[in-house]
Amino acid sequence: MKTFVLFAALAALSGPAFAQSPTCDLKNYQPVEGIKAEAQKDALLLTWQGESGQRLRARFSIQDGQPTIAELAASSSDGRWEVLGTNLAPDFQVTTGRRRISSTQRNLLKKQGIDTPEQEDIRKWNTFWDAPLVVPGAHDTTDLPRHQDEIKRASVAYKSTSCSVATEGARVSVTFNGLTLGLFSGDLRFTVYKGSNLLRQEAIASTEAPSVAYIYKAGLKGFHIANDTKVVWRDTARAWQQEDFGGAPNTDPVNVRARNRLEILDAPGGGSLAVFPPPHKFFFARENEINLGYVYYRKDTGSSFSIGAMQPEIGEGYIPWGVTDEIWKKRADTSRKQWDNFALYNAPPGTKQRMAVYYYLSPASDRATDAAVLAYTHNDVFKPVPGFKTISGHFHLDFNEMLRDRGTMDYQPSWVPVFRALGVNILYLGDFHDDSDPHDPGPKRFAEEKVYFDGSQRVSDKNFLVMPAEEPNAFLGGHWYLLTPRPVYFSHAEPRPAGQTFEENDPKYGHVYHLGSAEDVLKMVNQEHGILWTAHPRTKSSEGYPEGYKDRDFFLSDRFLGASWESMPTDLSEPTLCPIRCFATGDDMSNWAPKPKFLIAEGDTYTKWPSDETYPQLAVNYLKLDRVPLYNETWAPIIEGLRAGNFFGTTGEVLFHNWSVDAKGAQSTYNATIEYTYPLEFAELVWSDGSKISRKTVNLTDTTQFGTHTFRIPFDATGQKWVRFSVWDSAGDGAWTQPIDLK
Repeated sequence: MKTFVLFAALAALSGPAFAQSPTCDLKNYQPVEGIKAEAQKDALLLTWQGESGQRLRARFSIQDGQPTIAELAASSSDGRWEVLGTNLAPDFQVTTGRRRISSTQRNLLKKQGIDTPEQEDIRKWNTFWDAPLVVPGAHDTTDLPRHQDEIKRASVAYKSTSCSVATEGARVSVTFNGLTLGLFSGDLRFTVYKGSNLLRQEAIASTEAPSVAYIYKAGLKGFHIANDTKVVWRDTARAWQQEDFGGAPNTDPVNVRARNRLEILDAPGGGSLAVFPPPHKFFFARENEINLGYVYYRKDTGSSFSIGAMQPEIGEGYIPWGVTDEIWKKRADTSRKQWDNFALYNAPPGTKQRMAVYYYLSPASDRATDAAVLAYTHNDVFKPVPGFKTISGHFHLDFNEMLRDRGTMDYQPSWVPVFRALGVNILYLGDFHDDSDPHDPGPKRFAEEKVYFDGSQRVSDKNFLVMPAEEPNAFLGGHWYLLTPRPVYFSHAEPRPAGQTFEENDPKYGHVYHLGSAEDVLKMVNQEHGILWTAHPRTKSSEGYPEGYKDRDFFLSDRFLGASWESMPTDLSEPTLCPIRCFATGDDMSNWAPKPKFLIAEGDTYTKWPSDETYPQLAVNYLKLDRVPLYNETWAPIIEGLRAGNFFGTTGEVLFHNWSVDAKGAQSTYNATIEYTYPLEFAELVWSDGSKISRKTVNLTDTTQFGTHTFRIPFDATGQKWVRFSVWDSAGDGAWTQPIDLK
């Protein structure tokens, strides 16, 4: 094929840096120690320093408007180059549907008197209960039925006429224009990072169509099939599997349910190439973490194949459970309904969506590459940090119902090994959600609570505490969570039965509460020294909250923690996870209340199995705590630590070791020390006087992978109310501290 004249122009360039060319924009390229871009006769060559003395290279060309990777190769310290692939075409596919607001959201907007087309158009982007690819649709979605012609599928096409090479800190990117992908159009970009074997490929594209929800596949096609070619991965049981391409060609990508979202090409002759999606940003919120298969291979012909990362078009529910026919049917029905909740990504008009996939180039074997890639997520474990314990929760695991159905208190459910393997130390559950008798005024509920409490004690251990908490969702408005420093018997029937008192001594269960109002809730929380917070603010059944009660006594109380942080919705144009519905809501709450409010990272999902991909769809909290309390001890250190804001939230790749403020008016400084895995992107300091939000962004693109960083960021605290801090890496992972009171 005819090679585009771009590279003839590049070949004429000389010296340590390229001069600007009318066919290739080089004004933003500067040489970087460890990364070099140079023109060759028919290609642009990127070479860069990798890990452990390795060298990597990628040679790019354009052929008839098609950007092509002419070669990917890796070299060990002995200087021998292993070719991992040649003449590879960057491949993308996209499936789009129409975003709708949920009926729950619409009904709450109507109840609050703010249901206008304008408000629906804004709030539909926070919808959780949506499934744009399910025809005709069901459950909580509005404006049904859906029609098949709403769903569009497209493969990428290119009419590239130019490229640009840019340096930013310790990374260099090559961008090609002329990409079209169904409703989207934009650019193709590759980025390499000094000191890392990573290569990021992404379509950066936007659409002007309204109400677009989408998923994508991204990879490379054109790999040659040799006698010893194979793709390997670990299955959900962690056993190694492989595909040798000895069968018939595939029509569609074969989505592989690989452990850790990772598959590896064993290149003929030596070396390996891993492919995987971004660890967390790739995932939109669901009700479970069933491994749907997030990498693929596709045998395109008898002599070539493709590999990449993908989101499948169909969701699945959790594995049903139940010994009795009644419970089995109930759980099977609940699981099946989760198939129809698969919200996809948001693509508001004009936003630049970044559809990314990562490759890891290595001259080493597939086993060594597997370990090297997993180091970026600490082997999918929340790494221990001295002086902290990990805490996570809001999981509706139906524990007491499961125990009662089994007829034993000594059954270990499938979720216990899941959280232990993740490195979670403290787990608070959420029974009485879709199970048991949450609204019973006492007799049945208290018996179920006893099973809940006793069962939680049985599965707790010295460094693994299970707290029997609840999402009561009564009296306050919207959904909310309750955590107490000991097991507490309470009912919340609406209305409270006549003659039933707020509290009493039950002959079997001892001291119990019967809640009947918001005032009762706050009174019990104060007496028991508990905390409560808004669950999933401004979405689901909390649409319109917390603003709906920002002047109420319970919200203004220092026992009202703040709100949950859950990565929802997912918009791949945003530089962080959940910047609007989570962080902006938290900022509003801190401005409304006398003292700052906090964001506690939660899961809000259902049954767990060891075969799930739980790590990438979860963020946790690291709480300053010397040890995990035993079940039969007071949990007050946990409650009071959360109440004081002595914790940070994280996806796991960025970890704080300490943070503090030297508040001296105009000479104030925010101090923090972190460790991280992926090269960092930026840090953000946010502060407020109670009304106006101020920000300072620190560019961190000069960082390399696997490091530590100390921040001393000056800001003017004069007249300010609070300050918070967050750090984000180049893959979209991050960590955030809680607001510090400046008053």
